[in-house]
Amino acid sequence: MSDRLMLLDTASLYFRAFYGVPDKVKAPDGSPINAARGLLDMIAKLVSTYQPTHLVACWDDDWRPQWRVDLIPSYKAHRVVEFVPNAADIEEVPDPLEAQIPLIRAELGALGIPIIGVAQHEADDVIGTLATVATMPVDIVTGDRDLFQLVDDARDVRVIYTARGMSNLDTLTEASVVARYGVLPSQYADFATMRGDASDGLPGVAGVGEKTAATLLQTHGDLDGIRAAALAGEGMSAGIRAKVLAASDYLDVAPTVVLVARDLDITVPTTPLGHLDDAAKDAATALAETWNLGTSMTRALAALPG
Repeated sequence: MSDRLMLLDTASLYFRAFYGVPDKVKAPDGSPINAARGLLDMIAKLVSTYQPTHLVACWDDDWRPQWRVDLIPSYKAHRVVEFVPNAADIEEVPDPLEAQIPLIRAELGALGIPIIGVAQHEADDVIGTLATVATMPVDIVTGDRDLFQLVDDARDVRVIYTARGMSNLDTLTEASVVARYGVLPSQYADFATMRGDASDGLPGVAGVGEKTAATLLQTHGDLDGIRAAALAGEGMSAGIRAKVLAASDYLDVAPTVVLVARDLDITVPTTPLGHLDDAAKDAATALAETWNLGTSMTRALAALPG
């Protein structure tokens, strides 16, 4: 079997599991375990379906990096429940989910899945770097459209998109991105910059939606080309030109916020997925018994190669 790397946008998946899996089943002490069980079921399905040889759980060591906030103060501001000077702001996370994070990290460890995060960076940046430096094909599992910018047919980098649920996974290639938005993945960051994204607190260019953004990129290639044409008064209507020029301050900084990092000091783990020895399998089973993870852990272990 050829090597293939799978990168999990871990928070995207455990949030989906938390809201998608009923919380009727509890740990013996009454603790919630729906996100932890749901994530195990997701991993079992993903590994069985796409057969990665290497798997990394990419982590938000800082979900709202200050360097992004310094450029656009509204960045993810609506999701902050407590602003912390000189430290990471506290994200709005339901208490029953927050309580499961240590268990989620423990179950990933029990399966031999490395967790990689980088200080002052989001999981997107970890994914962007690992997808860039990998020497094997890459599948990125996420519900975040921002990662469409990493799709690359030449390097066999795809996005397994979870927005429609685990029973309706979409595998996105360059053709898929073009079909959805009318732009290439290499243009997607500029497209998202202009369109904006309320879920991330990015205002976009006022009055420019997806269709107009795509048309401008088709005509001018990239954001620099669009801005140059607006300054020259060429290749767009007077109304669109006025909107682009009015957004100059935003467009000066937004691309840096929207672009995922690709040059962090991390490497792709060399240890292949699976091939757990008996002691590791026993430890995983013991963790499952302690926390009532049941058949979810059994399925995840069975899905591992080796």
